[in-house]
Amino acid sequence: MRKPIISALFLLFIINYNAFSQRPERYNSSDIQLLLEKLDVLGNVLYVAAHPDDENTAIITYFANERKVNAAYFSFTRGDGGQNLIGPEIREELGLIRTYELNRAREIDNGIQYFSRAVDFGYSKHPDETFNIWDREQVLGDLVWVIRKFRPDVIINRFNTEPGTTHGHHTASAILAIEAMDIAGDGSKYPEQLAYAEPWQPSSLYWNAFFWRRTEYMKDTSELLRIDVGKYNQLLGLSYSELSALSRSSHKSQGFGATGSRGLRMEYLQLEKGYKPEKDVFQGIDISWGRVSGGKDIETKVKAIIDKFDPKQPCTIAGDLINLKSDISRLDDEFWKEKKYQEIDELIYAVTGLFLEVTAKDYTAHPGEMLDLDIEAINRSETDMVLESVQFSQLGVGSNFNMKLLNNKDAQMKASITLPQNMPYSQHYWLARPNTLGMFQVNDQELIGKPVDDASLEAEFKLSINGQKFTYKRPVVFKRNDPVEGEVYKPFLITPPVFVNVLGDVNLFANHTGQKIKVLVRAGKRQISGKVKLSLPDSWKVTPSSLDFAIEEKYGEEVYEFEVIPPENQEIAYAKPVVTLDGKEYAFSFKEINYDHIPYQLIIKEATSKFVKLDLNKGNERIGYIMGAGDNIPENLRQIGYEVVLINDMDFNDSNLDQFDVIVLGIRALNTVAKLKFDMPRLFAFVERGGNLIVQYNTNGGLVTSNIAPYPLQLSRERITDEEAPVKIIAPAHPVLNTPNKINPADFDGWVQERGLYFPNQWAKEFTPVISSHDPGERELEGGLLVAPYGKGHYIYTGYSWFRELPAGVPGPYRLFVNMISLGN
Repeated sequence: MRKPIISALFLLFIINYNAFSQRPERYNSSDIQLLLEKLDVLGNVLYVAAHPDDENTAIITYFANERKVNAAYFSFTRGDGGQNLIGPEIREELGLIRTYELNRAREIDNGIQYFSRAVDFGYSKHPDETFNIWDREQVLGDLVWVIRKFRPDVIINRFNTEPGTTHGHHTASAILAIEAMDIAGDGSKYPEQLAYAEPWQPSSLYWNAFFWRRTEYMKDTSELLRIDVGKYNQLLGLSYSELSALSRSSHKSQGFGATGSRGLRMEYLQLEKGYKPEKDVFQGIDISWGRVSGGKDIETKVKAIIDKFDPKQPCTIAGDLINLKSDISRLDDEFWKEKKYQEIDELIYAVTGLFLEVTAKDYTAHPGEMLDLDIEAINRSETDMVLESVQFSQLGVGSNFNMKLLNNKDAQMKASITLPQNMPYSQHYWLARPNTLGMFQVNDQELIGKPVDDASLEAEFKLSINGQKFTYKRPVVFKRNDPVEGEVYKPFLITPPVFVNVLGDVNLFANHTGQKIKVLVRAGKRQISGKVKLSLPDSWKVTPSSLDFAIEEKYGEEVYEFEVIPPENQEIAYAKPVVTLDGKEYAFSFKEINYDHIPYQLIIKEATSKFVKLDLNKGNERIGYIMGAGDNIPENLRQIGYEVVLINDMDFNDSNLDQFDVIVLGIRALNTVAKLKFDMPRLFAFVERGGNLIVQYNTNGGLVTSNIAPYPLQLSRERITDEEAPVKIIAPAHPVLNTPNKINPADFDGWVQERGLYFPNQWAKEFTPVISSHDPGERELEGGLLVAPYGKGHYIYTGYSWFRELPAGVPGPYRLFVNMISLGN
């Protein structure tokens, strides 16, 4: 391993700080005041629910900023099973987006985030269904683990334990929280955790009876604890309800932007288990320094520092904070000692105006590569400070400086380090192994619960401040200047030297004709060359057996084509593209997720693509598609030979619409496309002239118009969550089940996540329900596929989950969707 070569350059300059994504923390005097007040509080509260967006951000904001306790949210899932209002990502990719949205929410409301290993597999009507899919013991253990590590004094459930009142995941979260509270203090339960944490028993568990503040549900609240979360904080310049709205608005993929409120706002807590206070959840719990033996003397010193703090000269308390840390070192309570060490270190960083950063020249590097890094350190105070060294402990290298950091004298250095050949790639830890339907596969105990991964490469700044030793860890990041945005940051990532993607997660073959399959090779370093091949089972014919490739520039991409001939019969296979580079095989794909409101994400995983030979007949209809909340169906239809044109911005006059045989509304188009309020009559006229209109599912709330069909049609919240629920054909002679494909029971096999959602529950006599289904123990639902003739054409409303089934390459849904397209043709 090559040792770093570092030179120092001192430069005095003025920094103009602009807002940017992922920027390092900067502190103003209000921030410091709040941190000082928090230093005087020793309490923890844990809020528990099932999904991103379930948390009551007002409660978390109140406890974190008014009570100054550590307020955490434990979400059992990452929201993988929901819908996406900002793009086409679903399943694990959506879960990744929601993870970082939730992380951003905690940055805003000053909370802490945790997760379990449970997968959000979609809507569940009963906790028993949830527990049949989650590994109950593992998920319960994950919450016990977080309770033991975080040590909450109080737990608050978002939901109650009564089955059937809400989403099964919601009810399951409340049931598990009560069980976890019972056993977290029992060392005989999950003993493997005790190598890292001690048993812990919270004092109380509450249900946040959040809906009781709504007039239509108002009940007697005289026995409940009340919290006014609408208080105004002058240091923040916001009420807690205003700040919580900003936090809530981080959930952009779910369309949960919120408007802040001002004035009194009550929240209610109903005791479910444990100690019952009269007025306050912390009544009877010492959350002062008095809870620690010898802490009263510390409390006196903390209060003196708070009194001494001068917002115009924050650095005047730096010495006092350093001495306080030394005093705390003599306490016996390791948990609170470590917590307060972290807070004091953060305060010293803040009051001295300290800035420490390491940036790479690029945002990716591969194992074995030599990195050129820029290091910056500046002390903006008169505090005595020496930069002793910068270490990269993951690599076992570093450099000594023993450099005095003078007030506002910027130290800029350069380093060259070589990444080990065995350096792991930057994979999201919960996605590194294939997951089951209900669980992510994570075996490292210390990773469980973490919201996101640690930095791929981290620098440790070793400093002496007033003669005391301090270590500040900072991630290596990539930074560039954008002409519009200014200073822009990206995470620094370790990647393979080459990526290979089959273009299309699913490739469809509608007949026995061969297709040109495109394989993209992307360079993770300069000047690469080798061979690329596409592996499939023997029943699929691939030519040529391999192709040579050569790419000069890093991030350069080249596309190579293979002729693939499918088998005669319907079949599903998985293709694996493989690249041979420098005598070694690589088969890693990449997927970039790049939204302004979360950090850039690069998903690195084993490269595979699903190949589906369909038993399918179809016509040559031209389709106009109105995109709603976002789905991949247009591309799926193109793959089986349709011409699909996105028409959201088209003028819906007769001549423009009549160029299409069929118009399809994407998912939630009637919730998200405002112009449909005015254009639905034009679409009905298109049907009347002989066109075919297919409307996919919409939620029954927030419709842009009530005029969703040419005949009366009412949406509901009814759904079928069991993807294996039996389907009954109730109109066997209807053309949509017979032309051009004869639909049979096998076409409803292999569906993913759910049958459908938000089915209509009332419709006019002109509609014909074609198929029905139901979840176990429930009544038959006939509203999932309704067909009505209108003039010379047909109107179809369907709540079945085509937006999940078609991208997943499930054969039966393609056959039925083609029949809907072909109706009347």
